[in-house]
Amino acid sequence: MPGKPTKSKKAQAAPKRKMIAQNKKARHDYHIDDTIECGVVLTGPEVKSLRQGRASLVDGFATVDNHEVWMRNAHIPEYLEATWNNSAPRRPRKLLLHRDEIAKLENKLNDSGTTLVPLSIYFNEDGRVKVELALARGKKLYDKRQTLIEKQGQREAQRAMSAAIRRQTQ
Repeated sequence: MPGKPTKSKKAQAAPKRKMIAQNKKARHDYHIDDTIECGVVLTGPEVKSLRQGRASLVDGFATVDNHEVWMRNAHIPEYLEATWNNSAPRRPRKLLLHRDEIAKLENKLNDSGTTLVPLSIYFNEDGRVKVELALARGKKLYDKRQTLIEKQGQREAQRAMSAAIRRQTQ
């Protein structure tokens, strides 16, 4: 239609996410090799607690047991207004993936030094809770230091650029 503005391809492709929690420590402690989006099996009070924005993935990790993927140590606190059907905050939660995706993850996890780490938990545009899971390798201490030095250098360069731009505009 001639009167309607069209969205760019980038705007159409970008999914809308309402972020609940991120695991920023994971990007510092691990080299991220691959990421995958998966669903998670939750109870009603857990979803209501997530809608309040209450969750922590800091100590979380995932395992593959009997061809099923489980997220462990992720903290979703009890929903305060629920009664008897609240569940334990750190209970294992089943992650929903296709069988072939689980098989690929199992093959990659057999390599030494790889682990599954949840990077973020969010609501997608349909209102479903999704977990961004990463296949990661642990960083050595010198890698972490190098990353911090690089970030500090980028920050200083950005400050110098913005200061130079401010001087030019004055």
